[in-house]
Amino acid sequence: MEAVGGLHHITCIARDPQANVDFYAGVLGLRLVKRSVNQDDPGTYHLFYADGHGSPGTDLTFFPWPDLPPARQGVGLAVEVALAVPHGSLGFWAERLRWFGVALRGEEVRFGERALVAADPDGLPLRLVEVQDRPFVPWEESPVPASWQVRGLHAATVRVAFLGPTEQFLTDVLGFRRVAEEGSWVRFAAGPGGSGCWLDVQEDPLGEPGRWGVGGVHHLAWRVRDDAHQAQVRRRVSWAGRNPTPPVDRFWFKSVYFREPGGVLFELATDGPGFAVDEEVDRLGSSLVLPPWLEPYRARIESQLPPLRYPPDVEPVRPG
Repeated sequence: MEAVGGLHHITCIARDPQANVDFYAGVLGLRLVKRSVNQDDPGTYHLFYADGHGSPGTDLTFFPWPDLPPARQGVGLAVEVALAVPHGSLGFWAERLRWFGVALRGEEVRFGERALVAADPDGLPLRLVEVQDRPFVPWEESPVPASWQVRGLHAATVRVAFLGPTEQFLTDVLGFRRVAEEGSWVRFAAGPGGSGCWLDVQEDPLGEPGRWGVGGVHHLAWRVRDDAHQAQVRRRVSWAGRNPTPPVDRFWFKSVYFREPGGVLFELATDGPGFAVDEEVDRLGSSLVLPPWLEPYRARIESQLPPLRYPPDVEPVRPG
């Protein structure tokens, strides 16, 4: 059985697209690698942030849905986003976030990893986790120096009512391995393990059901190598009774969606063809890009979207 790889991307829900760009590109220094629309709801943006080349596993994406109520954290949802930052950089990040008025919730250690805990402008829980260096492509135009830049997704965190069914599905169907326990948390590893391949699960039998909304996580996408690997994993998901969708062509990758037994929405996303299939690498995210089947509706779509300023006009903070 070929297991899924690590995280491909995490998709969250925002309120205001410009505030989202200002924070993730301007404050965190991520590159806006794709400015597109939600293909199932083209009246709203789909914004993709990643490293300098949009590498799989570095990609954090957002649907700005201003009319949704705030998310309610609870069981059946992913409940925070953990981003990898270089070892020894928490002081830099604490200073930078305070300078921009971001409320910090202090430092914590989970599974032996030091993290700075904060929230984005919509209240999405964020953890900046120190890691030893991992592969990523720096973004030369980032307001954050390359030596301090976010390296990519570190871990996903979910809350479920009962661990047993979720654990059996993760290990028997998707090929995860249970690798650690700490308090109410259980850590699973996908693929090779390490930063970008962690899934932390918290069991909460008495917890209220979560609700999608602004400042919450919409779904977690896991890497599959190509169409053949995706089809193999999809068959196992189907045999497990999880009703996966047929493959959906998202143009930059292909996707299969299903809910794991605890209710969290998962996606299997292929590594290719990647974000450079329709834009030059040095132009990624510079203009609104639509998949071919939405191009005939460009004028109508553009009329519904607010303008975006990129890169945001914010002053970078350099380490002292």
